[in-house]
Amino acid sequence: MDDDLTERVRAEAETHALYNALKHGSDPEVGAIMGPLMGENPDFRPHGDEVPGVVAPVVGEISGMSDEERRERLLELAPELVEELETEDEEDDQVLPDLPNADEYDEIRMRLAPNPNGPWHLGSARMPAVIGTYKEIYDGWMLCRFDDTDPETKRPDLDAYDEILDAIGYLGFEPDEVLKASDRVETYYEHARDLIEKGGAYTCSCPAEHFRSLKADAEPCDHRDKSVETVHEEFEAMVDGEYADGEMVLRVKTDIEHKNPAMRDFVAFRMVDTPHPREEAADYRAWPMLDFQSGIDDYLTGVTHIIRGIDLQDSAKRQRFVYDYFGWEYPEVVHWGHVQIDAYDVPMSTSTIKAQVDSGELTGWDDPRAPTLASVKRRGIRGQAIVDAMVDLGVSTSNVDLAMSSIYANNRDLIDDDTDRRFLVRNGVASDATDRDRLPGGAVEAFDLAGGVPDAGHPPLHPNHEDRGDRDVPASEAVLLESEDVPADGERVWLKGFGCLRRDGDDLAWVGTDIDLVREEGVPVVHWVGAGDDEHVRVRLRTMDGDVVGYAEPGYADYDVDGLVQFERVGFARFDAAPDDDAEEAEPGEYLAFYAHP
Repeated sequence: MDDDLTERVRAEAETHALYNALKHGSDPEVGAIMGPLMGENPDFRPHGDEVPGVVAPVVGEISGMSDEERRERLLELAPELVEELETEDEEDDQVLPDLPNADEYDEIRMRLAPNPNGPWHLGSARMPAVIGTYKEIYDGWMLCRFDDTDPETKRPDLDAYDEILDAIGYLGFEPDEVLKASDRVETYYEHARDLIEKGGAYTCSCPAEHFRSLKADAEPCDHRDKSVETVHEEFEAMVDGEYADGEMVLRVKTDIEHKNPAMRDFVAFRMVDTPHPREEAADYRAWPMLDFQSGIDDYLTGVTHIIRGIDLQDSAKRQRFVYDYFGWEYPEVVHWGHVQIDAYDVPMSTSTIKAQVDSGELTGWDDPRAPTLASVKRRGIRGQAIVDAMVDLGVSTSNVDLAMSSIYANNRDLIDDDTDRRFLVRNGVASDATDRDRLPGGAVEAFDLAGGVPDAGHPPLHPNHEDRGDRDVPASEAVLLESEDVPADGERVWLKGFGCLRRDGDDLAWVGTDIDLVREEGVPVVHWVGAGDDEHVRVRLRTMDGDVVGYAEPGYADYDVDGLVQFERVGFARFDAAPDDDAEEAEPGEYLAFYAHP
């Protein structure tokens, strides 16, 4: 970059870093401001490899400022941003639109209808997030019904039932009732018999290709005019398992000339030779199709409003035929588009994730690279952060994109105030990393201390809460620095919570603790740890881009599993395991942590 562009990057970075620090009440981080900085300045993008090197010193300077100093500086640079920060949000708290005809119902009753063929990916969170929020808005009722009537194509995973309920709890909701459709097969049989009696269904043994051809030509098959008695007999034979897969189906009699071929005499029951994995349902062979099963259950459980994907519009139309035969009123329906989530190389597909877990490409459903709820939970991201992001998408029929950065911002707001700060000096080469803010270039470097330095640093546990006290970061003879933070010979560096030192060859010589060196002379502020074996602990930080190994201040060893810290200038992380826990992902002697976000 030329000098003019470098100065522009620095100026823009200063504004973004000040705004970020004041908004979140914490020190700014390079990773947190890179996205907005590059997004608002497209001409910076060709220099993406150089920009972080310009931004980092700016972030260091602002880290050494108080909130009052940050506000005064931002007032000079961009007073409109200060006004934005100080303006109360006067918008309606209810992001979601009102449910259709909600005032016509004594109680709003909604349902989650997961297929338990595996744990949930991130996209699955949208349904409980929105329905759970509607339940709270209307003081309503929520059912979790496992639609597990496909023992073959979407074969249930026995562990997934509890895993999905755990995921709903992680998101902050609890169903009022839980049902398994595979426990209710006899109920579906009874309604099928009633439908047959009403002349609304018939058994059909046409080969699938033959019926498909007839349907396309709007022509009925020969079985359509069977007597009710014959249909009853053949359906009972289906129930008794006397037919093999593909030999017989039960069809709902609709309009064979309907303009939409998908509506023409659709299948309500089919034969499945593969036993259901649940012992309680293993003997059934005649299984309802989802549209029949779901429609019956929605009525019997009193569901008033259904939210489903726009690709399922035909389901509502097919189910209305069944409802018309029984004289039932169909629930209100809201259709929405699909949600896509960025930041992942692995598709949001249960079958794809399962295949990669089974093959060993992913270490499990909670691998940081997996777009799953188990993964983000293990990373220390709160369920509420996901719910807020999903609710903000609304219920538009258009497909929507969700940036993980919005989930990270929500989570940062939830955890920042309660999260201790710690130092982590990272050791690694950045050539294979996509986020240089997590993995610096080059190895850790050690420097001896000279000139009557203190025996420890005392940075605050939290910059905005002096009452929580300081932490002790010992450094008896030497310190470890990340290579990118090492000053040139003769230059100064400020070790946060310790003081200012000047490099003299392989030594760092004491200068003093006058903070004006940072504020007025731009001495960079960096994190560090003591070099002695008892002055740091080894940490393996698992990230979406791979593992980062480094050295944390010794106080990190005092946390319990699930404890959150912010590794300063690195990001938030969840304490996963201590060396004695023998975690499979860690080497002997290492503390294991999972990276959450900047």
